[in-house]
Amino acid sequence: MNISKFLVLLSSMVFLTQAVAETPVSAPPQTIPVPSNPWLPPASAQAYPPPVFLPLPLPSLPQLPGLPQLPAFPQASPPPSKPYTMRRAISQEEKIQMMQMALPMMTTVMRMSMADSMNYFARKYKVKPGLTFADVKESLFLRANQLNVKYVGENLMWKDFHAVLGDTEAPKIEVYSWCDIAVARELLKISPEFVVFLPCRIVIMEDANKDIWLLMLDWSLDWVKGYEKQLGLTPELVNGAIDLNKRMDEMMRAAANGEL
Repeated sequence: MNISKFLVLLSSMVFLTQAVAETPVSAPPQTIPVPSNPWLPPASAQAYPPPVFLPLPLPSLPQLPGLPQLPAFPQASPPPSKPYTMRRAISQEEKIQMMQMALPMMTTVMRMSMADSMNYFARKYKVKPGLTFADVKESLFLRANQLNVKYVGENLMWKDFHAVLGDTEAPKIEVYSWCDIAVARELLKISPEFVVFLPCRIVIMEDANKDIWLLMLDWSLDWVKGYEKQLGLTPELVNGAIDLNKRMDEMMRAAANGEL
């Protein structure tokens, strides 16, 4: 391990040790009742108290001869004066530096593989037994119409696996794209770069056991609750995103149940 990576890992471990030692002990969490559909997970397994964020500085490092310095990142750019303003293009070298600083924490301290990290970003519901792929798709589209979520495209990946790659054993995987144009506009006003994540997508796919799942990128606004202003999120964007997130979640749950 080179010295810079060791220092990043050491700083991360000190931060975690201090946070655990100084976090106040709270009352045991209360269990939330299991929902009526056992195939859908509850909103959260337990009602945890809000996280405590402690202003703990990282330890200073001695200036020793030959000791490599941690890379310095540029300050955040000032808020743009006009909507749809592009930020500066970030070099690949800067992106590599950022990821190389984060990876020791993820792979060594948290012991996360790529698949583990992707699992954190996926919201997924298992379909009830007895429902077919066609049943799930029909329920998904019916609920989307009821909730006024616009369908804008599809990618039937499994058909190309079969036809192009000759992989007839591949499970069914179909990606459907959706859009709320008002929310998309508010997003792009603040960050035109966010267009790379659009449109929203819901996937219906079979797993290794031929069980059917619904998945989408988990972008709950609860993740950033209390930091909306620091992140530059407008009230219009926050309210619209929360509403769209709820509607897409309802679409997935309805499809997992086969509801019409």
